[in-house]
Amino acid sequence: MSKQIKSHVAILMANLIYGVNYVVAKGVMPDYIKPLGLVFYRVLGASILFWIFSLFLPKERVAKKDLLYIAVCAIFGVVGNQMLFLAGLNYTSPIDASIMMTVNPILVLVIASILIKEKITNRKIVGIVVGAAGAIWLIINKGEIDFSAKHFMGNIMIFLNALSYALYLVMIKPIMMKYKPVTVMKWVFVFGLIMVIPIAGNQAMQVDWGQIPTSIYLSIGYVIIFSTFVAYLCNIYALRNVKPTTVSIYIYSQPVIATVVAIILGQSDLTIIKILAAVLVFIGVYLVSIPRKKFSLKESFLFRKLIS
Repeated sequence: MSKQIKSHVAILMANLIYGVNYVVAKGVMPDYIKPLGLVFYRVLGASILFWIFSLFLPKERVAKKDLLYIAVCAIFGVVGNQMLFLAGLNYTSPIDASIMMTVNPILVLVIASILIKEKITNRKIVGIVVGAAGAIWLIINKGEIDFSAKHFMGNIMIFLNALSYALYLVMIKPIMMKYKPVTVMKWVFVFGLIMVIPIAGNQAMQVDWGQIPTSIYLSIGYVIIFSTFVAYLCNIYALRNVKPTTVSIYIYSQPVIATVVAIILGQSDLTIIKILAAVLVFIGVYLVSIPRKKFSLKESFLFRKLIS
């Protein structure tokens, strides 16, 4: 397969994992582990896995100025992203959270146009609108939406999570052109762990591991291994070959994936509405991801700063 195809497969795999994570993480919090405590173990586990993985690869030295830049990316990609998502999910419903996350591609498009000079084209705007319409249509079809006052704070946190992750996707792109994915990720999570410890360490120490059933242990393992280690690695690999907006538009595939899984398991029926909504999602993804012309990252402000 070409690098482009491999990148799209990697993004799709990451979003398949994220789609399941909404329900899995919700089952862990707050009865067994509080949100910040789960963030701590998620970042700690992923840090260990990335460093172990890096031992089997050729060593790569990272310049000091790039380490500082990676630390800033960790603020948005690990600390802000994960804390806001899990804390927000604790105060809202998976359906509300799914709808709030549909703003992520819009935020990525705007931020990418400012920081790395990625052009905002009519095709991308139409693609995002069409994809969002299909995703929201599927989400609404899954259950009752409740944007009530009791979910307000949680929904705000999910929105800020989408903003934080959008900043991360755009900012990490230039550094990915200089180093291998595992090299970048191991440092992103080390810096993330250093920042998370003073904020989440207290909740992490409150966990009563003896009272946690096996099913919840498996859920925690899923969050650490798949939703963090594998998903982050898939997305960062894809960013070497595609634009940040392409990575972000795939978030609209999450409700499609969840619907397909539900149909396979016999928990939902295949309807014309679901088919049409899925078609809209795929049209949106296609419009945003097809390359109109070669994108020159070297023209961006961030890249020029990194190589100077």
